[in-house]
Amino acid sequence: MDSFTFRQRGRAIKDKTRARLTDRHSWRLPKQTSSIAPPHVWSNADQDPVPEDKRTWSKWAFIGYWYSDLVTISTWTAASAIMTTGLTATDAVLIVLVAAICNAIPTVLNGAIGSDLHIPFPIACRASYGYWLSYFCVVTRGILALFWFGVQSANGGTCVTAILTAIWPSYAHLPNTLPKSAGTTSQGMLSYFIYWCIQFPLLLIPSHKLQHLFWVKTVLVTPMALAMVIWITVIAGGQGDFFYAPATVSGSKRAWLWLSNLTSVTGGYSTLAVNIPDFSRFSKTRGAQLWQLPVIPIFKTIVGVFGIISASASKKVYGTVYWSPLEIIGQWQGSPGGRAAAFFAASIWLLAQVSVNISANSISFANDITTVAPQWFNIRRGVVLVSFVGGWALCPWIIISSAAAFLNFMSAYAIFMAPIAGILACDYWLVKRRRYDVPALYDPDGIYRYRCGVNWRALVTTLVVIVPLLPALAKKVTPQNVAISEGLVNLFTFNWLYGFFVAVFLFYGLNYFFPDRTTLIPNVVPGDAPVLRAVDADVESGVSQDEKIRGEAKTSSEPAFAREI
Repeated sequence: MDSFTFRQRGRAIKDKTRARLTDRHSWRLPKQTSSIAPPHVWSNADQDPVPEDKRTWSKWAFIGYWYSDLVTISTWTAASAIMTTGLTATDAVLIVLVAAICNAIPTVLNGAIGSDLHIPFPIACRASYGYWLSYFCVVTRGILALFWFGVQSANGGTCVTAILTAIWPSYAHLPNTLPKSAGTTSQGMLSYFIYWCIQFPLLLIPSHKLQHLFWVKTVLVTPMALAMVIWITVIAGGQGDFFYAPATVSGSKRAWLWLSNLTSVTGGYSTLAVNIPDFSRFSKTRGAQLWQLPVIPIFKTIVGVFGIISASASKKVYGTVYWSPLEIIGQWQGSPGGRAAAFFAASIWLLAQVSVNISANSISFANDITTVAPQWFNIRRGVVLVSFVGGWALCPWIIISSAAAFLNFMSAYAIFMAPIAGILACDYWLVKRRRYDVPALYDPDGIYRYRCGVNWRALVTTLVVIVPLLPALAKKVTPQNVAISEGLVNLFTFNWLYGFFVAVFLFYGLNYFFPDRTTLIPNVVPGDAPVLRAVDADVESGVSQDEKIRGEAKTSSEPAFAREI
């Protein structure tokens, strides 16, 4: 690089930095002419249907995606945690299997919207909810993604603690200089900061290239997880006594506990049944996403069984039940060989934690904020925002350390996801029979405006499903201050099944007796066009991908480096 080019780049960076700091309008994204939205609607290319050359996800990509989402610390502990409620190991395995099937079916049904039409969730839900009411779904899902990004990131910091302790054992005794009100220790804050720095650049990987990260995780996590389970089982001389322990509850109490645990395990992945079009829109073929149907139950059940076996064996080896793999790793720090094993195992679990945070939270939030504020955000800016707001502004280490009521609320907040998933699936498969007018989804005055931008059928269905659950939601947050009937408590124990199936039947019934015939079109109107280069357009500089291609033959006066974020 010659000195002139270096000075030119430096000057461009300086000018852009000054503009960003002094003029808020400099952050506004240019309206891209490649968008299929009407001229008067501000949009950006990340909302458009995915162009054919960016449809890179094969069946193997979906298998890798779900491996990334399900082979995690939380899935590992989910099944064994069920046993603490008084149920048996057999109950726990069956609950995880049924919950996985409950996740897989709506995920595949709604994933078809993305694989068929190549549009993201925030655009797809306009067909069923109406152009403006769809923002309720988008904001609801975005809030969940934002908070859980922070919580998952805080949990990722524990992986860093295990890694650094393996390298420097004295790190386990790092003096704490933070007050109790901070909600963490100096060690915890340093570990969290290191985790955040590792995670941040990985968040910037484009969605259509994420399958490479997922496959790296698959190659590394599989032998490590198997090795951990086999090792502790061999040391214990068997799988332990958990599989033979009888239930400590019986009768109707056992039945309601079964349903309650089923709802808890299902609800943990409820958002993915809604936002799966954000990923399935990158499908190479319409059938690629169908592989989600078998792999979700397989992966979720196997990892759950691993958790039960390791927890049972840990009781025999250490005299204490360790539910998390990181707790087991923490017992290896007593020797050089043990620390080496702890270092590699914790590093791989760290990769697993980063992968699930990207696939389940950051991309989801980025798609939502891109729809809500397309003038200011695209996917890349969205993941940057969630990394700072969800990762720092919300102080997630305080949330997980002290805000039990808030975590209960966020867990129960998933009750909104079940009716949304049911309405999306019913509308696409049963009401409109997979026939959407894609350009109309981008037009606030198009056929999906319904009345004032609201499809009253979706609104009524959502209210009918959610309102009976609100008293139990309040009781979950403040159990001492809210008294409700036993019937409402029992209803809440299976709120996912209730919400999804009631939404399907009620929404279909309202559309059967009160159809909106203008939206019942005879054929699909696709949004594909050769000029659409949505995913990798240079939106920061105001140059469309087509213009970039035409301009590649000549030298630009503005350095490319200055056009980055």
